[in-house]
Amino acid sequence: MSVEIDPQELGFRRPFTTEVMEVLRIKNHSPQPVAFKVKTTAPKQYCVRPNSGRVEPGKEVEVSVILQAMKQDPPPDTKCRDKFLVQSVPIAGEMEFANLASIWDSIEKSAIQEKKIRVVFLPPSGLSGSSHLETPKKPTANGAQATPEVAPPAYSSPAEYSGSHAESKSSPDDKEVKREEAASAAGVAAISTTQNSDATPEQLKQQLIQAEKMIAQLKQDSEGLRQRKTASTGDKQSSKPAELAQTARSGTEGVPIKLAAVLCFLSFMLAYLFF
Repeated sequence: MSVEIDPQELGFRRPFTTEVMEVLRIKNHSPQPVAFKVKTTAPKQYCVRPNSGRVEPGKEVEVSVILQAMKQDPPPDTKCRDKFLVQSVPIAGEMEFANLASIWDSIEKSAIQEKKIRVVFLPPSGLSGSSHLETPKKPTANGAQATPEVAPPAYSSPAEYSGSHAESKSSPDDKEVKREEAASAAGVAAISTTQNSDATPEQLKQQLIQAEKMIAQLKQDSEGLRQRKTASTGDKQSSKPAELAQTARSGTEGVPIKLAAVLCFLSFMLAYLFF
């Protein structure tokens, strides 16, 4: 391989509730410049700066790999299955002055050299523990050990670290859980207070008398509301006949009495003269 990767294994030391950074060194021992690209199987969990670049002959580039802060530390026996993939390709001839995007677009896959790097979780500083966790193996027919048949992970380029990250906001589910925990804590406190209070018989009698007075007051209030409802209903029903009488009266008083008398007199005179 034209480049040398150091270290061969990325070890992140606990705790993981804050960001943890490790440095990956890419050294170029070839006489030609080399373009590199860093990919990972967990792009949302890591930030890399820079995630691609160029290494001049005889030089090295330091790549910062940041493990994002977690809400809580995973269990001590958690086996990290994350991996990184460093791809490199020599830059020759006419491609020496081209940008990195055009180099990777025009290069053949057979010319790309790859190096895989494992990730391990280490215990906190000062605590004894294994430096890494080995991949479980299964026995074969002849008694030898073989790794389990697992599909190769998919690598993708992680986001480049910007230097500052906003604090993660709690989701609505977390807020709901916190509210439920606060309510349950308040309920437990109220129950414990009630159980621990020792009331004398005189106090219990006074509380009983107050409760009876409150019940009687509530009964009176409900009866008053019921009477007001009945009275309002009677007023509505009594107003209906008056409205009907007024309507009938207005219908019969359509012709005045004087006009009716004049019409009767005229009809009598017409009948007397002509008949």
